[in-house]
Amino acid sequence: MEKKISVTIDGREVSVKPGQTILDVARSIGIFIPTLCHLENTTNVGACRVCVVEVENARSLVASCCMPVSPGMVVKTNTPAVVAARKMIVELLWSSGDHNCLTCEQNGACELQNLVYSLKIDQPRFPIQSPGHALDDSNKMISRDLNKCVLCGRCIRACNEIQVNEVLDFAQRGSYAKVGPAFDLDYIDSPCVFCGECLQVCPTGAITFKQAKFAGRPWELSKTRTTCTYCGVGCQMDLYTKDNKIVKVSGNREYGQPNQGSLCVKGRFGMDFVSHPDRLKKPLIRYNKSESLKEVSWDEAFSFVADKLKAIKDKSGPDSIGGLASARCTNEENYLFQKFFRAAIGTNNVDHCARL
Repeated sequence: MEKKISVTIDGREVSVKPGQTILDVARSIGIFIPTLCHLENTTNVGACRVCVVEVENARSLVASCCMPVSPGMVVKTNTPAVVAARKMIVELLWSSGDHNCLTCEQNGACELQNLVYSLKIDQPRFPIQSPGHALDDSNKMISRDLNKCVLCGRCIRACNEIQVNEVLDFAQRGSYAKVGPAFDLDYIDSPCVFCGECLQVCPTGAITFKQAKFAGRPWELSKTRTTCTYCGVGCQMDLYTKDNKIVKVSGNREYGQPNQGSLCVKGRFGMDFVSHPDRLKKPLIRYNKSESLKEVSWDEAFSFVADKLKAIKDKSGPDSIGGLASARCTNEENYLFQKFFRAAIGTNNVDHCARL
């Protein structure tokens, strides 16, 4: 059995496993420490320093996301020095970008905005200087405004460590630093597969859903957990809807398997078909090749299909008919589909699109 060590956080003595960070231990006992660059299941980098805490006998404040606990460690998470340091850091981040909440799609869901509010900062003590990056609106799915980027590196770690696409990294230095593909390539010319993992983890409005722009504020959206229907993996995801229309799609790491919160490009950006005006809502039949399709009732459509299947079976036998099931159907619907072909038609010629 692994030996535990004793540490004290805000006057509470707890026994923890060696190797845990101060942040992990604090969260496990319900003590809140704010973070900005921290991303679960990726490398702890301590880039933003928002999570700094006081450790007894340490020379300076330490980043709780990176500092492992040690026997007898005494930690204070909310002293005047800690709060002052966090305010300074957040004000510097605020003043180094164009964080215009009035038109930002992340207004109400921005982690930097939440930090400003929780730390009770009216305005930064430093002059606001936008980096002056051009808005990258060339992609149909993702908008990138690097003027809102706080260089937390979460998108880089999500790209390189979670999706393992290894497209993003830091470029240049100092006030010219930015995130992007190697050699400053356009995303369309890079190995980017547009999975949107970077978008999902961005704490500000630097990377946003293009299709969600002006479609609804975060507090106006309803969240519904569902299963992606594009293939047989069964990825769990959240649909954000307004007025019965899908505004955006996001993964959720709390749901665990099978996708651990990640989504592919189709799962994240391919749900616009649900409310597309060209989507078929009623059956169409072409009785003769020279005729155009015409709208019919469901009873007429079922009778038409049944008559055609019976005629083919009578003429060529049941094995002349095959069925291809769809991942968009539920397990129960697919079960009925194969049962129909095996019991009613009398053939085992049944396959599924997720296997092809």
